[in-house]
Amino acid sequence: MMKMDAPAPGSAPPAATLATALMLRVAQGDSAAFTQLVRLLERPALALALRTLMDRAAAEDVCQQAFTRLWTHGARFDPARGSADAWFRRILVNLCLDRRRALRPVQSLEAAAEIADSSPDPEAAAIRADGQARLEAAMARLNPRQRLALALFHGEGQSMADIAAQMETTAKAVEGLLGRARNELRTLMNESPLK
Repeated sequence: MMKMDAPAPGSAPPAATLATALMLRVAQGDSAAFTQLVRLLERPALALALRTLMDRAAAEDVCQQAFTRLWTHGARFDPARGSADAWFRRILVNLCLDRRRALRPVQSLEAAAEIADSSPDPEAAAIRADGQARLEAAMARLNPRQRLALALFHGEGQSMADIAAQMETTAKAVEGLLGRARNELRTLMNESPLK
């Protein structure tokens, strides 16, 4: 059994010193020391978890997880870096924060009924489908080189230099080709509706 010295003036309070001494024994697998340590820390741990989570069942679960980690990770405790109760509080706070992040607010069924549908209404969907069909029909009527230039520039996001290399021409020629293709496309889109 480890002998404990009286704390020096200005050092950690006796409870922190006792917790640290018990934690050193827990790190060596002493289950009796673990039981004593749990008794020493459980009330303040539950109070902290309750203040953080505002739910007694969740607070009890988190405390149990924290004490389990205290037992299983006891060898990681380093008294040179702080007291055992401070180390345990950090474990507990991290678990509380993880639990808070995992909780997703749930809305009542009444509130869910009032949520607007984000999909477009039938009229907007029909207008968009008509526009897409008109664009495809107009694209089909373009010169194949114009269609290719538009597809590479707008569809794939390639630069004019890259398109010029693929089409075996100059960037200036691609610029002109794109300009003519856009004008032609605009004219074809403004013609009579689809037949």
